[in-house]
Amino acid sequence: MNLSKREFLQVMGAASVAGMGLGRWASADAATAAGALYDVPKFGNVSFLHMTDCHAQLKPIHFREPSVNLGVADMKGRLPHLVGDHLLRAAKVPRGSAEAHALTYLDFEQAARRYGKVGGFAHLATLVQRLKASRPGALLLDGGDTWQGSATALWTRGQDMVEACKLLGVDVMTGHWEFTLGMERVKEIVEKDFAGKVDFIAQNVKTTDFGDPVFKPYTLREMNGVPVAIIGQAFPYTPIANPRYFVADWEFGIRDAEMQKVVDEVRGKGAQVVVLLSHNGMDVDLKLASRVTGIDAIFGGHTHDGMPVATVVANKSGQTLVTNAGSNGKFLGVMDFDVKGGKVSAFRYRLLPVFANMLPADPAMDALITRIRAPYEAKLAEQLAVTEGTLYRRGNFNGSGDQLLLDALMEVQGAEIAFSPGFRWGTSLLAGQAITREWLMDMTATTYSYTTVSDMSGEMLKTVLEDVADNLFNPDPYYQQGGDMVRVGGLQYSCNPLAAAGRRIEDMRLNGKPIEASRTYKVAGWAPVSEEAAKANTRPVWDLVEQWLRARGGKVAPRQVNVPRLTGALPNPGYAQA
Repeated sequence: MNLSKREFLQVMGAASVAGMGLGRWASADAATAAGALYDVPKFGNVSFLHMTDCHAQLKPIHFREPSVNLGVADMKGRLPHLVGDHLLRAAKVPRGSAEAHALTYLDFEQAARRYGKVGGFAHLATLVQRLKASRPGALLLDGGDTWQGSATALWTRGQDMVEACKLLGVDVMTGHWEFTLGMERVKEIVEKDFAGKVDFIAQNVKTTDFGDPVFKPYTLREMNGVPVAIIGQAFPYTPIANPRYFVADWEFGIRDAEMQKVVDEVRGKGAQVVVLLSHNGMDVDLKLASRVTGIDAIFGGHTHDGMPVATVVANKSGQTLVTNAGSNGKFLGVMDFDVKGGKVSAFRYRLLPVFANMLPADPAMDALITRIRAPYEAKLAEQLAVTEGTLYRRGNFNGSGDQLLLDALMEVQGAEIAFSPGFRWGTSLLAGQAITREWLMDMTATTYSYTTVSDMSGEMLKTVLEDVADNLFNPDPYYQQGGDMVRVGGLQYSCNPLAAAGRRIEDMRLNGKPIEASRTYKVAGWAPVSEEAAKANTRPVWDLVEQWLRARGGKVAPRQVNVPRLTGALPNPGYAQA
């Protein structure tokens, strides 16, 4: 992509601002450090604040970023597929700083103990209020995956997050995991709780019968005299990645041709700034930005990529900025536009990590969270065991948190092999911390978290792994349907991400012996997407894992994470041996 000198300076300017490290403030008090990090000078006349994929985390947490986020084909070596030092160099962030801890897995245990927890809606609320006060008319955009991911969100059917988001001041929202609450519940929230307060938008969700829009495709606002349009894009593969029966009457899809028509429509209505609030995943957004013209910026979600630099994508009529604001409430993106002569003339972008010990809790939000959690607090806080090793989930192939689930599934159900879905949500624990019911629910809370035990042939095992690998490593982003590789317990295998579809998985073994295509194996799992499987298996995974944890005698040894041997794609700046 060829950039003009002005565009190059804009990108470099954004990168240098985003990379303002806290190294020199490491020993300073929290207020001084916060002043260095959160003093974001106002720029231009149109501002958007962006959060996404908080997964119902109302309280501050720890969250370890991935050490494996492979980019293949055209995405190799490009954001978001950089990890560790490669990402820090691209963002110009010094290693050892607070921002380095927020962005990467590096020195996770030490840095987490040093800088404390991240996120928490009470602390996020303080930051949102500060930025809105300095940027009159600024809009807060929520990219979705907000009503799912915690025990209280599951038990209240998302109501805890609905109340928190209204108090936070969310202006516009799109969705993904929200739809697993079912069509009726989603419509109830959108039409009653959000009425007159939050615009829920999605141009790509239609009825299956006549193709009518289910939600508003966009919203038009005016900011400091500038007309702006926000277009919504829900997760396009919801009926594939999640149970179809939750959205039986709705159709999804990328629909980039229709997106172009919507962009042209809002431009025709006078919008001088057009942005897309997307839950596509960043690779899909990058491709869409090259194909659809007239979008000034895409605020992306789904893939949980905390991007400190906006990627500039050229298309036939100009350029589109693509960003992504991470997950779990640990980041807030800030995009400032200077609009002159009816169009964007310059921008500034910052990705701000939300450090709970650097931002005071907003009293009103803190009180709301306390009230929401009060009926459940004792149940959430109940200690099930203590972990002797770090527990985390995020990464292309496996994490120690999922390994714990796999070990429990196999042992309790007497299975040789276990599968755990490649979910990206879930919080982290440090060695020595208590495994509470709340953490277990953070890792497993969905509306279809039923356990399964199946007899599967060796041939079927390979088919399953090949299908998921193609979903993750297909060179065309439009065929990547979200999530990471299914986590595997008991079974060892090799993977070549660069191989053709159906040829990526090799050398499958169980206890050192080759898997036989015709032999049947006992396989445990959870979160089946078929309605029949859900009805047939009614024991939730958290009950099974709790049984396993209580049998450990109070302590859980560090998990030996089972990952495939990679036979291709390396070296790769999206891979580090953590």
